[in-house]
Amino acid sequence: MLTVYAYEQCSTCRTALKWLAAHDIAHRVVAIREQPPTVVELARMLATQGGEVKAICNRSGQDYRALGLKDRLPTMTTAEALTLLASNGNLVKRPFVLGPKVALVGFDAAVWGAALG
Repeated sequence: MLTVYAYEQCSTCRTALKWLAAHDIAHRVVAIREQPPTVVELARMLATQGGEVKAICNRSGQDYRALGLKDRLPTMTTAEALTLLASNGNLVKRPFVLGPKVALVGFDAAVWGAALG
């Protein structure tokens, strides 16, 4: 079963969840702000994104800007960055989806269709 880390007020998350329902794909939803992905889960996603930490960051979020992560991320180790993301779900790009054979971040219907279809 898929685990979907999402934020209920995020329109992209709502669209993704509707897509999953329309395609009859079983999933469980975890509130990303209250229970962010773990460092292990973030590392798994990072591997699918070519090791690019900013690819799993919510770069349009207020917390990202407030913490100055645009400038700080390049100087942080991967471990430091993943620990920070695991401590604050607002910093993680969403939806953040993990399953036995899939790891998806953000929503793109074509990508999701190819990965989950």
